[in-house]
Amino acid sequence: MISSQLKNVSFKDKQVEFSTYIRDPKNNPAPSDVKIQRMEMYRTLIFNNVEGFISSNFPVLRRIYEDHPWEAMVQDFFSLHSSKTPYFSEIAEEFLHYLEYERESHPEDPPFLLELAHYEWVEMAASIAPEHLPKHNLDQEEANEDSSLKLSPLAWPLVYQYPVHKLSPEFQPTTPPEQPTFLLVFRDRDDEVRFLGISPMAYQLLQLIEENEGILLSHCAKQLISQFNNIAPEVINKGILETIKEMVSKDVVFLDKP
Repeated sequence: MISSQLKNVSFKDKQVEFSTYIRDPKNNPAPSDVKIQRMEMYRTLIFNNVEGFISSNFPVLRRIYEDHPWEAMVQDFFSLHSSKTPYFSEIAEEFLHYLEYERESHPEDPPFLLELAHYEWVEMAASIAPEHLPKHNLDQEEANEDSSLKLSPLAWPLVYQYPVHKLSPEFQPTTPPEQPTFLLVFRDRDDEVRFLGISPMAYQLLQLIEENEGILLSHCAKQLISQFNNIAPEVINKGILETIKEMVSKDVVFLDKP
């Protein structure tokens, strides 16, 4: 019994020794009973798998960085971040968490780093989200002020300081524009992830529906008329109805009859 416990402790210690070197070889010694060439092979294989997965999920971010700063950032994530999941499909979310809460500022980091990473993560998250669209929706022409509204579980209204959908190695603004960027990301019935630029009012409308499931279209209109008091109420009412009809046609918003 005692011998078995000692073996378990020894094996656990060996696992820790092995993994700490794999994650951070500069600050941790390699296991003394494993050839260094083999340890380097293991380390390179695991690191390359993680780096490749992150690169594929953040392709624009990867192209913006030079090779050395990018590899240094991934290595910092690899050695510093303690992942909460064993699934490769969730590494992108873990990397986003690292960027938001753990990464120290570096001169090579663009000011839009976190926003671009979040935008690229949303595409992947939408593509693998387990939720499904309701089987049926009413015709868009049935939308009226008494309609009850529900946002698709596969739709995300988003706002960013930077125009994340336009960023590239050739376009990297150092300061945000005066107006934020409002976007809608959603997955359609063909399981295709779609992106749509929307107005500030459309964003607020979708936020209202998301936060108040079953809200009436007329109640949305009242809140937006109060919020956008520099716009004529009739203009807002018309814009809301047109937006709802468009969103219903895309299965972003679902209608219930009163």
